[in-house]
Amino acid sequence: MYKKEIKVLDCTVRDGGLMNKWQFSKEMVKSVYDSCVEAGVDYMEIGYISSEDQFSRSEFGPWKFCSESDVREIVGENNTKTKLSVLADIGRINFNDIRPASESVIDMFRVAAYDYQIDKAIELAHHAMDKGYETTINLMAVTKVNERSLNEVLSDVQKSRVNTFYLVDSFGSMYSEDIQMFMKKYKDALPGKTIGFHGHNNMQLAFANTIECIIQGATMLDATMLGIGRGAGNCPLEILISFLKNPKYRLKPILQSIQDHIKPLQKDIDWGYFLPYMIAGSLNEHPRNAMAWMNSDKKEDYVGFLEDAFEKREDLK
Repeated sequence: MYKKEIKVLDCTVRDGGLMNKWQFSKEMVKSVYDSCVEAGVDYMEIGYISSEDQFSRSEFGPWKFCSESDVREIVGENNTKTKLSVLADIGRINFNDIRPASESVIDMFRVAAYDYQIDKAIELAHHAMDKGYETTINLMAVTKVNERSLNEVLSDVQKSRVNTFYLVDSFGSMYSEDIQMFMKKYKDALPGKTIGFHGHNNMQLAFANTIECIIQGATMLDATMLGIGRGAGNCPLEILISFLKNPKYRLKPILQSIQDHIKPLQKDIDWGYFLPYMIAGSLNEHPRNAMAWMNSDKKEDYVGFLEDAFEKREDLK
């Protein structure tokens, strides 16, 4: 599966931070960065960029904000081939928070948005482009979007200057047939644009769905070390790198960072295959309720979670 046009983006710190409010040590973040550089990973997403007037640094770690000083403490001038990315949520960042790219070590802004926010997403992405950054738009919860709304989103994105658009399996609920359907729709509607994929692993299909996206023409691929990420986690970076058979990628540095920093986190953070996350994925539901269940004293009451999930779904009663 060697395709030289494929780019890999590591979002270990950004997505993994959803499980511990980005309270990672600087040593851990530096290890992830160094290993991405040594492994030849194309992009490392070091965190979110959020306005500090909306979130407290006493509650959230530095990778919720990605201030220039914090990022530079990890990467210096980043005189490497690995580019740096941050993710911005609509409504959680002020335009004035984005400095010119010439004054930053950040290379790419990714804008996360729901279908009803697409106009604001395009506006923010264009603003970042005007500042000199690469940009993407990542459409959240596409499995909940009706066809008419999705068509409108794709039409707006095609008319925009944004070059990369992401298929996102927000709830880890997609099967290969879903990937094929969405990829065809995206490619038909967005000729000339790059399609990316970000998968969650609720149904243990994040890697398989990433492969299907490659087959269908996606060339920007997200993954995390040991699959760390929100709830069930993401496509594991180490598996993806091993699969791609591209000589520019190296596995050993990734395994070293996993061994030294990521694996030990499992003592305190429960990501990966847990039945509440699987149930949420099978119902095409946001994992927030499963995450709350996992943080309660009922985390191993799987039947109770299933019954609770069904009780909250009017369409399943």
